[in-house]
Amino acid sequence: MNSIGEECTELKKKYDDCFNSWFSERFLKGDNDDSMCAGIFKVYQDCVKNAMKQQNIDFKEIDKDVLGTDSEFKAPPSGSSS
Repeated sequence: MNSIGEECTELKKKYDDCFNSWFSERFLKGDNDDSMCAGIFKVYQDCVKNAMKQQNIDFKEIDKDVLGTDSEFKAPPSGSSS
């Protein structure tokens, strides 16, 4: 799957590769130190945040807690359809 921003797709692939390697070679063997991929994750995360800003995606809406609140079963606000 590609990233939200085309410019972030290669970083996503690098992070996915790192994570899969860490998960299979370390985590499943009892090592839960996830710092191995922290650097590439930070770079990828910054790229995604920038892509979200360029696409006018509001961070507050993404971080908003919905589960367990009155908003959980409400339909999302209707916007322009694509």
